[in-house]
Amino acid sequence: MVPGLSSAVLAYHAVKTAGVVINLVAFPTLRPGGVPSTRTSVLVPARDEADRLHRTLPGLLAQPAEEILVLDDGSRDGTAAIVTSFADREPRLRLLTGTPPPAGWTGKSWACHQLAAAATGDLLVFCDADVTLRPGALAAVEQQITAQRADVFSVFPRQETRTLGERLLVPLVDETLLGFLPHPLLAAPVPAAAAANGQLLAFRRTAYHRLGGHAAVAGALVEDLALARRTRAQGLRLGLALGGELVTARMYPGYPAAVAGFGKSLRAAHGGSAALLMAGAAARLAVYCLPWLYWRHRAWRWAILLGLAERLLVNAKCGRRAYLEAALVPVGAAAALPVYLVALRRTARWKGRDYS
Repeated sequence: MVPGLSSAVLAYHAVKTAGVVINLVAFPTLRPGGVPSTRTSVLVPARDEADRLHRTLPGLLAQPAEEILVLDDGSRDGTAAIVTSFADREPRLRLLTGTPPPAGWTGKSWACHQLAAAATGDLLVFCDADVTLRPGALAAVEQQITAQRADVFSVFPRQETRTLGERLLVPLVDETLLGFLPHPLLAAPVPAAAAANGQLLAFRRTAYHRLGGHAAVAGALVEDLALARRTRAQGLRLGLALGGELVTARMYPGYPAAVAGFGKSLRAAHGGSAALLMAGAAARLAVYCLPWLYWRHRAWRWAILLGLAERLLVNAKCGRRAYLEAALVPVGAAAALPVYLVALRRTARWKGRDYS
């Protein structure tokens, strides 16, 4: 055993647990109330999303947006037909037909760029096709934008996890956010304190143009994080909230899809460095698996207890409950190894497109 390793692991869990405890109080959750006062465009990039749009479009149409634009990004299923069938009954909904992304652009950033060019609202709300908005969601978003004086604002939806594989991987998004980004840092002069979730990302129009829009992050596989970092770097105000009951999503339908989805983004989140990626995998195994192997020692037992507490507190804060998921903590790090292996590849394939 490496000398001091148990102390390092325990310190990691102590810092992370402290972050979660701070965010139990400080991290906002969307609440119903208020009436939108800003002309709002809801913008949905869609590629092969027929199954999801059939379920999520009613929630989008229930929002008091001035317009709802869905861009069909070269779909090979019935995406366009689904949108058209809803648009025939709702004049605010409009289907746009996208063009293939130019060299150097990811598909999603190019789709969002086209949507922004067509939008007329003063508040641009980019919303993924897998996101379900419940009545009052858009008003709650605007309410939090005002309360946080945000130029750019992102919501982390309450994630629906229906299979064991999803429960192993998807909750790690909330755990990382709430453990390592205390919400008060967003108001402090700490540019590195930045995060965003592209599932729901809103911009005041003036801020969007000042940032350079999605053209400024055209080739970024993790465009939401890149935009968040750009927001902080340019001195604009970034706001974040949890979706609560109002904004929910099922990010990936099962373990293979979760591995592919997280794998395409993980390397970019590590600065493109394979060395950092491998170090991250080793560190995750150390902090979550080793304590269970050496549980007879006091420091490791404390690490076990803190690791379980983190998951329980995060689930409580997000409203997911599912407290029995804490039993998956010891195997979660091992289950994430295929994600790291996908991220180590030179190219990532997503929705029929290859990215370096």
